[in-house]
Amino acid sequence: MLGFSPYKKHANKFNYIPRYYDPEKEAREQRRAELRGERSDDNSEYRPGKYIRTQREAREARRAGEAGNGHMRLLKMAVIAALIIVLVYLLYPRLVGLFVSASKQGGKSDMELMYGDFDPTAPITVVPNDYVEQE
Repeated sequence: MLGFSPYKKHANKFNYIPRYYDPEKEAREQRRAELRGERSDDNSEYRPGKYIRTQREAREARRAGEAGNGHMRLLKMAVIAALIIVLVYLLYPRLVGLFVSASKQGGKSDMELMYGDFDPTAPITVVPNDYVEQE
């Protein structure tokens, strides 16, 4: 067994020294907080459910404050929905018109629409100069 040996003169001891706990500092902070009025020295005896009640009351207070925000959230969602409907109402006819006009052009490329009958990729034919200068 790990913790027991019949040949030892004394039992194993647990010697734990907390690293970050300073009782003087804790007492000093508590006195300062009491002087500032941040917390009182609550040495009253513990009642079952004492901390649970406190948490429940804080949660109820927070939810009561958020109750007014529910109406605002609903109003914001309604305004956003109305804006989306207006944008669709205004943009849908233009988008449909754009697609219809593109399909009526017979699928011509941008090059054909820009130059018309002229084809810039066609080979160039050189014509001799027939101009004669007059002296």
